[in-house]
Amino acid sequence: MYRWYVINTYSGHENKVRQNLEHRRSALKQQRAIRRIVVPTETVQEIKDNQKIEVEKRTMPAYVLVEMNLDEDSWQLVKGTPGVIGFVGAADEPIPLTAAEVDRLLKVEQGPQVPGATAATPPRPVAQYNVGEQVKVISGPLSDFSGEIAEINEDAAKLKVLVSIFGRETPVEVGFDQVKKV
Repeated sequence: MYRWYVINTYSGHENKVRQNLEHRRSALKQQRAIRRIVVPTETVQEIKDNQKIEVEKRTMPAYVLVEMNLDEDSWQLVKGTPGVIGFVGAADEPIPLTAAEVDRLLKVEQGPQVPGATAATPPRPVAQYNVGEQVKVISGPLSDFSGEIAEINEDAAKLKVLVSIFGRETPVEVGFDQVKKV
């Protein structure tokens, strides 16, 4: 029976482990034992040089998901793959993921499965700023004002910046794309 298992890898080597595992699977003729190998990722928006760019980020760094029929041969194939630390679970027997866990983890990878919905989920913006950092407003009614970041709201892609207007610190809410670092 095919079930999903989580493999612990070296951080940053997830894609290399996936490639190594796919190569070993075909070289050792184990295509039937291992069905799918997935590195869970999501698309996020980052702002660099005042440009919005979409970047793939791993949702589970240092982990790879494998759908496989667990037996002695497939277990040894995965354990012997370069970059694999081991299975998540008990040392002698890997613990499979539940259906709810698989749905939650792969939802980001596959997008919505509702009929008529688009497969691409809207990218989530990521702040490239820190609280206390000096920024300059580059668009909107307060362009050319400088201030200090007081608050970051990543969900709304907004910053609260303390701008000096008429000698007083005034909090102003601006979007990530409306400021640049000083």
